[in-house]
Amino acid sequence: MSEAAKAPTHYRLISALKAIGPYLREPLCKDGSYHFDCLSVCVDDTKSPEDREFWGWWLDLSLVEQTFEATYQMGRYNQVGEWVLEQTPKSALAEITRTQEAFHEKLVTMLKEKFSLDVTIDDDSVEFV
Repeated sequence: MSEAAKAPTHYRLISALKAIGPYLREPLCKDGSYHFDCLSVCVDDTKSPEDREFWGWWLDLSLVEQTFEATYQMGRYNQVGEWVLEQTPKSALAEITRTQEAFHEKLVTMLKEKFSLDVTIDDDSVEFV
């Protein structure tokens, strides 16, 4: 059996990725490329819900042969519904890092146990501290 034949189908991956939490953005996914995000901290919770923006992270996960490459970014989710690379305030950093680390651990464990796939962090990823 070839290496390509061993790879899980897109639909099996989508199902497994949805099971690890609310972070998968299925409409932005395609075969071999998966998008996740997390709205970790509200920028200003005195605003009405429809006007709120959030600090958080997003992930582009790409399947390259039998390994996933993870590219994480951090910034602000604006009112228009787009992620903006922006310096994150120190007050939000601990919560963003906590949610990212918890998610990444679940992601790595699930992909390894269920599909025998590894995850590497791309050099373009932001570092969480």
